[in-house]
Amino acid sequence: MSSQMTTGGAGGPASPDQGKTANIIYILYLASIVVGITAIIGVIMAYVNRSGAPEWVQSHYRFQIRTFWIGLLLGVVGLVTTIILIGWLIILFYLIWLIVRCVKGMSSISKAEAYPNPGSWLW
Repeated sequence: MSSQMTTGGAGGPASPDQGKTANIIYILYLASIVVGITAIIGVIMAYVNRSGAPEWVQSHYRFQIRTFWIGLLLGVVGLVTTIILIGWLIILFYLIWLIVRCVKGMSSISKAEAYPNPGSWLW
């Protein structure tokens, strides 16, 4: 007999393996710092996978979707305001913000935990 954990039934133990797709999305977001298109792939994956995921993984998908849209807002504001130099600070803040959000999310997934506050604008 195998000692595998259940993969999503109610009451079954949570396994970090259930969050593999969410973890890949965090990696895609980090890769978007260099290759911007990967963030779009990541948000599409989050939208597609969120409904069938265990509740703790759904919190990560919600967080990732918000990360994409808030990040897009920050990026656009940063680009538009680079003319008056404040935009460079906004872009720097965005990069730090994105890295912290992704690392915290990946840390939660490795512990098979829901993201603590997926509705947050910060971390």
